Amino acid sequence: MSQIKLPNVNVALALALISYICCCFSAGIGGIILSASALILIRKDQQLYSANPEQYSNHSTLKVTRVISVIALLLSVVATLLVVNAIIEAGGWDMYIEQQTELYENFEL
Repeated sequence: MSQIKLPNVNVALALALISYICCCFSAGIGGIILSASALILIRKDQQLYSANPEQYSNHSTLKVTRVISVIALLLSVVATLLVVNAIIEAGGWDMYIEQQTELYENFEL
């Protein structure tokens, strides 16, 4: 019997890697969404693999993808909490935006 690859592993791996990058550039929210999507796809493939393990060949890639997704999710949650903390410490959204504007003006960005 010829082994086939799990159908969602490559897409989940791409989502996990992109979420790892997005965790810092979208206040963590993009990373949370992408890594959660990757984890959903991983769960589907884990169910397929559990039903018939001899049929699929790339289970190790699935494990690696799951680890990357979990790490990206944790980093994204931390980034989101840091942004929320910065907003609270600034005194609200308006003050936070004002502080960010002043920073950009001072550094001429």
